[in-house]
Amino acid sequence: MRERCAGQEDKAKAVNAMKVNITVDMTPEEARRMMGLPDVAPLQEKMMAEMERRMQAALDTSDPEAMLKAWFPMGGQGFEQFQRFLWDSARAATGGTAKKDTPKSGR
Repeated sequence: MRERCAGQEDKAKAVNAMKVNITVDMTPEEARRMMGLPDVAPLQEKMMAEMERRMQAALDTSDPEAMLKAWFPMGGQGFEQFQRFLWDSARAATGGTAKKDTPKSGR
């Protein structure tokens, strides 16, 4: 029996490797069904209709504050939290440290 070196065994394994590509032509709807994902289209339609109703009601009052409340249920506080999250994430991504206490402007 002949013994193989470690390098020869790696080459033998590499020769046995096979790459297979499979192309499947399907619509997003067919892919969703195949993966067993739920159909959220009816929910999305209801949410869009509700959002449109709220926006229309706010526009009818011609009150900017009512429009902002309809679009941002948490008001400015939610926007400030989101903005703080973005700044902290950017700071962390660039190697900086996130501030523990963020001073509130003008208060």
